Amino acid sequence: MASRSSASDLGARETEDVEGGMTTYRVVSIPGDGVGPEVIDAARRVLDAAGRRFDFTIEWTEVLAGGAAIDAYGVAIRDEDVEACRAADAVLLGAVGGPKWDDPSASVRPEQALFALRGGLGLFANLRPVKVHPALIDSSPLRRELLDGVDLLIVRELTGGVYFGERQEAGAEPGDRHALDTVPYSEAEIRRVVSLAMGLALTRRKRLTSVDKANVLATSRLWRTVVKELAWRAPDVEVSHQLVDSCAMLLVKRPASFDVIVTENMFGDILSDEASVLAGSLGLLPSASLGERQTEHGTFGMYEPIHGSAPHLAGQDRANPIGTVLSAAMMMFSSFRRTDVSQAIEAAVSQAIDEGWRTADLADPTDPDDGLVVVGTTGMATAVIEALEAAVPA
Repeated sequence: MASRSSASDLGARETEDVEGGMTTYRVVSIPGDGVGPEVIDAARRVLDAAGRRFDFTIEWTEVLAGGAAIDAYGVAIRDEDVEACRAADAVLLGAVGGPKWDDPSASVRPEQALFALRGGLGLFANLRPVKVHPALIDSSPLRRELLDGVDLLIVRELTGGVYFGERQEAGAEPGDRHALDTVPYSEAEIRRVVSLAMGLALTRRKRLTSVDKANVLATSRLWRTVVKELAWRAPDVEVSHQLVDSCAMLLVKRPASFDVIVTENMFGDILSDEASVLAGSLGLLPSASLGERQTEHGTFGMYEPIHGSAPHLAGQDRANPIGTVLSAAMMMFSSFRRTDVSQAIEAAVSQAIDEGWRTADLADPTDPDDGLVVVGTTGMATAVIEALEAAVPA
């Protein structure tokens, strides 16, 4: 069990050095709103500590997006800041939004920054891994026996579907109002995200579940047709099809039966949030949004925790930074091909949890004698850094 000093008080190399110097990775950080700046700062601290141990440096550039950008510039993100992200090797993003900007009828809204980044950077697939840490099983609302062996990956298509389709807003006069949202998908959009998911399944347990609503929606029938065509080309992957409503039920009834799930934009948005409760807290889970573009180091991507801006926690050093730290580990793996660094960060997070370090979302306030050490955002990052430094001496 962890000591009550240190973090609680303080709050295989794959890239060679270039011409005898350290490798430098260019990363844009977008703190965002609410707790975003705090969890981004925690992840940056962990990455900088990893750089000292693994002989790399990160050249950080910071830009505004979301509510912070609306206040500063009148837009959710400036075009020049999207360009700055495009010029980098990767992007580390905090959450955006909050009560100050939550009018859904406003012409400028924080979430517009996400659409601009995904579209402008060519990010078509969102990857959300969900694992249940053994020490945190009791934090999940599901029974312990349902969580044994849960290790799944949801691949969500990001640039098509109802979020990007044509829409017609309802009129102002009550009594006969109508609104319209369309759900466009092309074969090419479906093919590229399903092909990515199949490739990921080959690196895991070789099972792919394609989720749709083919009994109702024309776009889902196209989706299922394309998946079946691709399945013939990947005989080593066991491909199955699941309607979205039954998938939602099975995620809580037998979640360990899933390996890789691939689905369209809105279904993926909903199912990935549902799956997040399996781990015990939204604050634990990372995500990566990837495209096709390759940099000199790896696949360009944007990395962020799955949680929102949690404005009620902002500025209080209470947010759980683990999801953001693990997002940074995903960045090291996919965008920089540094499996050694990614694994070291993940191991350090696991060690900190095993030693009893917890943020408030993972602690039981009714059991003060549980032996856990409850820390804030800063303290949890420090616990991870100390575990990393102990495992990888300078």
